[in-house]
Amino acid sequence: MIGKRLLVIAGVAACGGTEAPGERPAADGQPPGFEPPVATSPETPVEYPVQLFDRQIEGTVVLRIFVDETGVVVADSTRIAEGSGHPALDSAALAGVSQMQFAPARNNGIPVATAFLQPVHFRHPDRESLGGEP
Repeated sequence: MIGKRLLVIAGVAACGGTEAPGERPAADGQPPGFEPPVATSPETPVEYPVQLFDRQIEGTVVLRIFVDETGVVVADSTRIAEGSGHPALDSAALAGVSQMQFAPARNNGIPVATAFLQPVHFRHPDRESLGGEP
């Protein structure tokens, strides 16, 4: 069912691992010339757990993912940086990571391995927002 895949994977926020010794980070915490990895999967591989979808339970999971210089997710590197409060949502987010595809991060145009934070938002189409927020 198409509705079970309705969730949004937001943009990435790189979190270190690429700064050379003595190099100053930019205002956003990244070194000048750093470009974070970009998700290239045409559709999200993360599936909304049916039992939570049917009950309209929503949440956000923040994953810490490590990709190599080719953009491949390093096996067993993904961790939950911030849980949703619902173990089934957390598990669903983790389960989909192995199928995610990324263009690698770049430092001054050169592909580099990096770790980054990836929010996974589970949103039900029949609800206006998460937690009553606008």
